[in-house]
Amino acid sequence: MSDLSYSCSFCVRLKDRCPRPHGLLNLLITKACLLALLFGVVWAITGSECLPGGNLFGIVTLFICSVLGGNLAGLMQLPSLPPLPPLLGMLLAGLLLRNVPYVNDAVKISAKMSAATRSLGLGVILARAGLGLDPSALRRLKLVCVRLAVGPCLAEACVTAVVSHFLLALPWGWGFMLGFVLAAVSPAVVVPSMLLLQREGYGVSKGIPTLLMAAGSFDDVLAITGFSTCLGISFSKGSTWMNVLKGLLEVGGGVVAGLILGLFLCCFPSRDQEDLALRRTLLLLGLSIFAVFFTHVIGAAGAGGLCTLVLAFIAALGWNAEKAPVAAMVGRSWDVFQPLLFGLIGAEIVVANLNPVTVGLGVACVAIGLVIRLLVTFLLVHFGGFNWKEKLFIAVAWTPKATVQAAIGSKALDMAREEEDQNFVKFGLDVLTLAVLAILITAPIGALGIGLAGPRLLDRQVKGDEPEGGASTSSSDGIGQERAVTLESKL
Repeated sequence: MSDLSYSCSFCVRLKDRCPRPHGLLNLLITKACLLALLFGVVWAITGSECLPGGNLFGIVTLFICSVLGGNLAGLMQLPSLPPLPPLLGMLLAGLLLRNVPYVNDAVKISAKMSAATRSLGLGVILARAGLGLDPSALRRLKLVCVRLAVGPCLAEACVTAVVSHFLLALPWGWGFMLGFVLAAVSPAVVVPSMLLLQREGYGVSKGIPTLLMAAGSFDDVLAITGFSTCLGISFSKGSTWMNVLKGLLEVGGGVVAGLILGLFLCCFPSRDQEDLALRRTLLLLGLSIFAVFFTHVIGAAGAGGLCTLVLAFIAALGWNAEKAPVAAMVGRSWDVFQPLLFGLIGAEIVVANLNPVTVGLGVACVAIGLVIRLLVTFLLVHFGGFNWKEKLFIAVAWTPKATVQAAIGSKALDMAREEEDQNFVKFGLDVLTLAVLAILITAPIGALGIGLAGPRLLDRQVKGDEPEGGASTSSSDGIGQERAVTLESKL
């Protein structure tokens, strides 16, 4: 007993005399130990997969570099301008990891792992987009919202299809697939910029920020629908008419399946269950990811994206005001998959393998499509009660591309690799290359253009005051300031 007492007293004296780090040093040591322990456990389970050259090492390194790249892009901000979209830094991080010598040898990700991870990200972002659709937007924003969502998207898709067919020798089906990939506007760029302008009071009197945020969601749905149809047609065998019919059937099947699954989510889990938001989120994400993978397995890949959009939209209608916590959890999931998705898209591009002629012609395709989009947008909002400065701003704000291009730009290439058709692989690489070029060109230019044009072209409405420039507080399209604030909260 005395020996035990002596040992205890010795331990107490040793504890009192030994220095114990506090504050930041303690935090750093604790985190370093946790990371080392995590690495040790993963290494014990996976072996060489978590070492340089393994898939797990590549995925983790890509994720960390993409997060750092996104943070650096967000820090690059000029006074009175919105920051660069973080997704641009994520894309460039993946591009650098793939093309820097020696680094590429250590950071390797198999084509199958890359395709599966991108499909996971696609399921998450489409579920988030479906939850974000506002059913009242079309009823409240009237015809100008429909014109803005449909007209520029279809015009750019058709023009890009024709131009790419003659410049890049893409078949018509692949040309229209490329057209719909490039035609989608990016909510990741437009929405934060519009919220910044709305907070400062620019364009609020005419509801311009709300109009662009609402129409952007429907623009993306149309682009994804068109892409899904063309994807089904391009990979179908047989006559052209049968391929067209199969593509339309895939779209219809995706919508019907989404309706059924959405109604299921409205009923299950019931409101009396614990952790209701968490269970709804798990079911929603599980069904969304399953829809993307299952439709790919059965050869109807065009139906997966639409099914995910529809089921999330129907579920949100059923949950009504209770969808907010689910949308928040899905948003946090997207924070994890966004760096992976954009990083992997950038890592698909090998600069040394790019044909300068293809890049030059691709830039020409993107530029021609953008010019047509600008002109069509300016004309379609002509009867919306806007002056020429506001119409010019709407046209400029309707150019950035990023999110949808990253989500669906590589889908055709993944399917072409599974088909082992070299012509299809070449077409798929062209589609992906142009999608990346569109992001690199339009995302920073669009964000800077909105930040520069907004204060110069829009009237400013200070709360409780008349708008600067004497603009009316209402417009002929019926969008007032109160409605703008209401819809912003819903979006």
